[in-house]
Amino acid sequence: MSTLHTLYVSTYLGHRFHPAAPCIDDVHIEDIAHGLAFQCRFNGQTRSFYSVAQHSLFVAALVPARLKLAALLHDAAEAYLGDMVKPLKALFPEFSRMEQAVMAVIGQRFGATGFDAPAIKRADLIALATEKRDLMPNSCEPWPTLAGIAPVPARIQPLAPHEAKAAFLERFRELGGTQVRPDPAPASPANRGRHEHESLTTVA
Repeated sequence: MSTLHTLYVSTYLGHRFHPAAPCIDDVHIEDIAHGLAFQCRFNGQTRSFYSVAQHSLFVAALVPARLKLAALLHDAAEAYLGDMVKPLKALFPEFSRMEQAVMAVIGQRFGATGFDAPAIKRADLIALATEKRDLMPNSCEPWPTLAGIAPVPARIQPLAPHEAKAAFLERFRELGGTQVRPDPAPASPANRGRHEHESLTTVA
Protein backbone atom coordinates (compact mmCIF):
# COMPACT_ATOMS: atom_id res chain seq x y z
CA MET A 1 0.00 0.00 0.00
CA SER A 2 1.45 3.39 -0.99
CA THR A 3 1.89 6.20 1.50
CA LEU A 4 -0.52 8.30 -0.56
CA HIS A 5 -3.32 5.81 0.07
CA THR A 6 -2.77 5.78 3.84
CA LEU A 7 -3.07 9.56 4.25
CA TYR A 8 -6.39 10.65 5.69
CA VAL A 9 -8.43 13.68 6.68
CA SER A 10 -9.91 13.73 10.19
CA THR A 11 -13.56 14.80 10.08
CA TYR A 12 -15.87 16.68 12.44
CA LEU A 13 -17.54 13.44 13.56
CA GLY A 14 -14.16 11.81 14.14
CA HIS A 15 -14.02 9.69 11.00
CA ARG A 16 -10.98 9.16 8.80
CA PHE A 17 -11.48 10.00 5.14
CA HIS A 18 -8.82 8.82 2.69
CA PRO A 19 -8.86 11.25 -0.29
CA ALA A 20 -6.77 8.98 -2.52
CA ALA A 21 -8.88 5.91 -1.70
CA PRO A 22 -12.36 7.15 -0.74
CA CYS A 23 -14.59 4.63 1.01
CA ILE A 24 -18.37 4.96 0.97
CA ASP A 25 -18.69 4.09 4.66
CA ASP A 26 -16.53 7.10 5.58
CA VAL A 27 -18.91 9.58 3.92
CA HIS A 28 -21.41 11.22 6.29
CA ILE A 29 -23.79 14.05 5.62
CA GLU A 30 -23.02 15.94 8.84
CA ASP A 31 -19.30 15.91 8.06
CA ILE A 32 -20.14 17.32 4.63
CA ALA A 33 -22.50 19.97 5.99
CA HIS A 34 -20.02 21.00 8.67
CA GLY A 35 -17.03 21.14 6.33
CA LEU A 36 -18.87 23.19 3.72
CA ALA A 37 -20.44 25.55 6.27
CA PHE A 38 -17.12 26.44 7.88
CA GLN A 39 -15.32 26.91 4.55
CA CYS A 40 -15.35 30.31 2.85
CA ARG A 41 -15.80 30.70 -0.90
CA PHE A 42 -13.19 32.48 -3.04
CA ASN A 43 -10.30 31.69 -0.68
CA GLY A 44 -11.87 34.09 1.82
CA GLN A 45 -11.39 37.09 -0.49
CA THR A 46 -14.93 38.35 0.20
CA ARG A 47 -16.41 41.33 2.05
CA SER A 48 -17.82 38.95 4.66
CA PHE A 49 -17.74 35.24 5.36
CA TYR A 50 -19.77 33.30 2.81
CA SER A 51 -19.70 29.54 3.00
CA VAL A 52 -19.64 26.82 0.39
CA ALA A 53 -22.72 25.40 2.14
CA GLN A 54 -24.68 28.60 1.47
CA HIS A 55 -23.47 28.58 -2.14
CA SER A 56 -24.74 24.99 -2.44
CA LEU A 57 -28.15 26.01 -1.08
CA PHE A 58 -28.23 28.86 -3.61
CA VAL A 59 -27.50 26.56 -6.54
CA ALA A 60 -30.09 24.02 -5.38
CA ALA A 61 -32.73 26.76 -5.31
CA LEU A 62 -32.14 27.53 -9.00
CA VAL A 63 -32.64 24.08 -10.56
CA PRO A 64 -35.65 21.85 -11.30
CA ALA A 65 -36.92 19.61 -8.49
CA ARG A 66 -35.38 16.44 -9.95
CA LEU A 67 -31.90 17.98 -9.74
CA LYS A 68 -32.10 19.71 -6.37
CA LEU A 69 -30.37 16.99 -4.33
CA ALA A 70 -27.52 16.74 -6.85
CA ALA A 71 -27.23 20.54 -6.89
CA LEU A 72 -27.11 20.68 -3.10
CA LEU A 73 -24.26 18.14 -3.13
CA HIS A 74 -22.46 19.36 -6.25
CA ASP A 75 -19.50 20.72 -4.22
CA ALA A 76 -19.65 18.09 -1.46
CA ALA A 77 -16.12 16.81 -2.20
CA GLU A 78 -14.81 20.16 -0.95
CA ALA A 79 -15.79 19.13 2.58
CA TYR A 80 -12.93 16.62 2.38
CA LEU A 81 -10.56 18.15 -0.18
CA GLY A 82 -11.00 21.87 0.38
CA ASP A 83 -12.25 24.52 -2.03
CA MET A 84 -9.30 24.95 -4.39
CA VAL A 85 -9.75 28.08 -6.51
CA LYS A 86 -10.03 27.43 -10.26
CA PRO A 87 -6.70 29.07 -11.29
CA LEU A 88 -4.86 26.68 -8.97
CA LYS A 89 -7.00 23.67 -9.88
CA ALA A 90 -6.00 24.14 -13.52
CA LEU A 91 -2.37 23.63 -12.49
CA PHE A 92 -3.05 20.37 -10.64
CA PRO A 93 -4.95 17.95 -12.92
CA GLU A 94 -4.45 15.11 -10.43
CA PHE A 95 -6.49 17.06 -7.89
CA SER A 96 -9.40 17.23 -10.35
CA ARG A 97 -9.22 13.47 -10.90
CA MET A 98 -9.25 12.90 -7.14
CA GLU A 99 -12.20 15.27 -6.77
CA GLN A 100 -14.15 13.33 -9.41
CA ALA A 101 -13.46 10.05 -7.61
CA VAL A 102 -14.64 11.48 -4.30
CA MET A 103 -17.80 12.88 -5.94
CA ALA A 104 -18.55 9.45 -7.40
CA VAL A 105 -18.43 7.90 -3.92
CA ILE A 106 -20.57 10.71 -2.48
CA GLY A 107 -23.13 10.19 -5.23
CA GLN A 108 -23.23 6.49 -4.47
CA ARG A 109 -23.59 7.15 -0.74
CA PHE A 110 -26.61 9.41 -1.14
CA GLY A 111 -28.14 8.00 -4.30
CA ALA A 112 -27.51 11.26 -6.17
CA THR A 113 -26.61 11.55 -9.85
CA GLY A 114 -26.31 14.29 -12.44
CA PHE A 115 -23.79 16.54 -10.70
CA ASP A 116 -22.64 17.73 -14.14
CA ALA A 117 -26.13 18.33 -15.54
CA PRO A 118 -26.28 21.47 -17.73
CA ALA A 119 -28.96 23.00 -15.49
CA ILE A 120 -26.67 22.67 -12.46
CA LYS A 121 -23.72 24.10 -14.37
CA ARG A 122 -25.81 27.11 -15.39
CA ALA A 123 -27.19 27.58 -11.87
CA ASP A 124 -23.62 27.46 -10.56
CA LEU A 125 -22.69 30.30 -12.93
CA ILE A 126 -25.73 32.36 -11.95
CA ALA A 127 -24.78 31.92 -8.31
CA LEU A 128 -21.19 32.87 -9.17
CA ALA A 129 -22.31 36.05 -10.94
CA THR A 130 -24.45 37.02 -7.95
CA GLU A 131 -21.66 36.27 -5.50
CA LYS A 132 -19.20 38.35 -7.51
CA ARG A 133 -21.59 41.31 -7.44
CA ASP A 134 -22.50 41.07 -3.75
CA LEU A 135 -19.38 39.67 -2.11
CA MET A 136 -16.46 40.93 -4.20
CA PRO A 137 -17.25 44.63 -4.86
CA ASN A 138 -13.61 45.44 -5.64
CA SER A 139 -13.37 42.79 -8.35
CA CYS A 140 -14.49 45.13 -11.14
CA GLU A 141 -13.00 43.30 -14.10
CA PRO A 142 -15.28 41.03 -16.17
CA TRP A 143 -14.85 37.30 -15.65
CA PRO A 144 -14.84 35.43 -18.99
CA THR A 145 -16.77 32.48 -17.54
CA LEU A 146 -19.66 34.81 -16.70
CA ALA A 147 -20.16 36.19 -20.22
CA GLY A 148 -23.91 36.29 -20.87
CA ILE A 149 -24.76 35.27 -17.30
CA ALA A 150 -26.90 37.65 -15.24
CA PRO A 151 -27.05 37.58 -11.41
CA VAL A 152 -30.39 37.18 -9.64
CA PRO A 153 -32.00 40.44 -8.49
CA ALA A 154 -32.05 39.54 -4.78
CA ARG A 155 -28.96 40.43 -2.74
CA ILE A 156 -27.06 37.76 -0.85
CA GLN A 157 -27.34 37.83 2.93
CA PRO A 158 -24.42 35.75 4.25
CA LEU A 159 -25.22 33.19 6.93
CA ALA A 160 -23.03 32.37 9.90
CA PRO A 161 -21.42 28.91 9.67
CA HIS A 162 -23.75 27.25 12.19
CA GLU A 163 -26.78 28.73 10.37
CA ALA A 164 -25.55 27.52 6.99
CA LYS A 165 -24.88 24.05 8.37
CA ALA A 166 -28.36 23.78 9.87
CA ALA A 167 -29.97 25.03 6.67
CA PHE A 168 -27.94 22.59 4.57
CA LEU A 169 -28.94 19.60 6.71
CA GLU A 170 -32.58 20.67 6.77
CA ARG A 171 -32.66 21.02 2.98
CA PHE A 172 -30.97 17.65 2.58
CA ARG A 173 -33.72 16.01 4.64
CA GLU A 174 -36.47 17.92 2.82
CA LEU A 175 -35.16 16.58 -0.46
CA GLY A 176 -35.35 13.03 0.85
CA GLY A 177 -31.62 12.63 1.23
CA THR A 178 -30.57 9.39 2.90
CA GLN A 179 -27.32 7.52 3.36
CA VAL A 180 -27.36 4.47 1.11
CA ARG A 181 -25.45 1.39 2.13
CA PRO A 182 -24.37 -0.54 -0.97
CA ASP A 183 -24.13 -4.29 -1.22
CA PRO A 184 -20.86 -5.55 0.28
CA ALA A 185 -17.99 -5.35 -2.19
CA PRO A 186 -14.30 -6.16 -2.00
CA ALA A 187 -12.47 -3.46 -0.08
CA SER A 188 -9.92 -1.30 -1.82
CA PRO A 189 -6.30 -2.06 -0.88
CA ALA A 190 -6.12 1.07 1.29
CA ASN A 191 -9.30 0.35 3.19
CA ARG A 192 -8.66 -3.40 3.42
CA GLY A 193 -5.36 -2.70 5.13
CA ARG A 194 -6.90 -0.02 7.27
CA HIS A 195 -9.73 -2.22 8.56
CA GLU A 196 -7.34 -5.07 9.26
CA HIS A 197 -5.41 -2.87 11.69
CA GLU A 198 -8.19 -0.75 13.16
CA SER A 199 -11.34 -1.48 15.09
CA LEU A 200 -13.59 1.44 14.25
CA THR A 201 -17.33 1.81 14.68
CA THR A 202 -18.81 3.74 11.77
CA VAL A 203 -21.73 5.97 12.64
CA ALA A 204 -24.34 5.96 9.87
